[in-house]
Formats: sequence, structure tokens, C-alpha cells
Amino acid sequence: MQALFLVLHKVEKLDDLLCVLQDNGISGGTIIDSKGMLNTLKSNDSFIIESLRIFLEDPRESSKTLFFILDKKDVEKARKVIDETLGGINNPNTGIMFGIDLTFVDGLNGK
Repeated sequence: MQALFLVLHKVEKLDDLLCVLQDNGISGGTIIDSKGMLNTLKSNDSFIIESLRIFLEDPRESSKTLFFILDKKDVEKARKVIDETLGGINNPNTGIMFGIDLTFVDGLNGK
């Protein structure tokens, strides 16, 4: 089993992405509202951060973090679907995707 994480910056693509994933047999994920470190620092009143504000400009106010617990055989399919639906995960301001091998998973019905 593997946990597949996607920090989605193109939040306007979320509904389309979820539909395409489900159409491809990938379901049961969790979605969390998230905010990047730079956006959090921008709200800090620190002089140093304030003086660097021009370098910290980020058009994203928030992101969505999605994660799925998948059989290893489904990970590549999910990665391909995500990449294609988002128009290329490696394009700027699209998102970050990574996977982690799991040593155990408890609480999944039927697994």
C-alpha cells in the first residue's frame, strides 16, 4: 500500500480532478484545506518578512491537499490521471505530488 499526496494549487480544477479520478477507479481520498508557508509568513508583521514581501508574492491564497491510500498497482494510474487532468503537474503553480510506502493500514473497510 502507498499513500499518494497531492498539494493542489489549481483549486479550480478540484471538481474535474475528482470526477476523472473516480471514473478511473480511484476513490476514497481525503481533502484538506491548506495554506503554504510563504502565505503564512506574509501575514507576519516581522520587519524582515515585510522587507522581503516583494519576493514572497504568491497568487495563491490557499491550496487543497488530497491524499489517497492505494494499492501499489493503482499508484501509477492515479499519477497519470492527475498529471493529464491538471495539464502537467510540473507546470508552475499547479501542484506537488508525492508518495509514501506504508508499512500498515488499519481501518479501511474491505482491505
